[in-house]
Amino acid sequence: MSSGTEHEDRFRRVYAVNFEPLLAYAMRRVEQHEDAADVVAETFLIAWRRSRDMPPEAEARLWLYGVARRVLANHHRGGVRRERLGERLRQRLRVGVAVDPGSEVPERLTVQAALARLGELDREVLMLTFWEGLKPREAAAVLQVNPAAVRTRLSRARARLRDLVGDDLGPPGHVLDVMAARTSEEGR
Repeated sequence: MSSGTEHEDRFRRVYAVNFEPLLAYAMRRVEQHEDAADVVAETFLIAWRRSRDMPPEAEARLWLYGVARRVLANHHRGGVRRERLGERLRQRLRVGVAVDPGSEVPERLTVQAALARLGELDREVLMLTFWEGLKPREAAAVLQVNPAAVRTRLSRARARLRDLVGDDLGPPGHVLDVMAARTSEEGR
């Protein structure tokens, strides 16, 4: 019998004798039973990797309990980290998602239609400053024009856009000039 085979046979015996006691040990210490299976699997993985450090079979259970105890500690720390992360995400969602994004679609379509009616440079100046968050001097560098010209163009483009969109975007619903053409029944 080779050393590798002896090693495998020893591990199989230790596994067969200790699997159920370790599973019971882990199940009593986790909230979800599925987690107990993960703890035992991780314990035996470590035992396989460190099998040269494992004491004789008669003492292996105590050593495995020590390994399982450390795996459980890692599992619980991970659970605490996951819970903290989950709480941070829940807080961000409560703060950041006050409006249903779908309710903004008609307004966005109206703005896009109005932008399409502007000249190319006016549209680009507005988009660089609003969508990209650039300052007028930064937009001027992108467009390779004088910053004063961008400020003037931006002021005029805002006024034109306001005229095209209006102050009141209207009630939520379809924007006929963007989404659909009127049918003969709707025109009555």
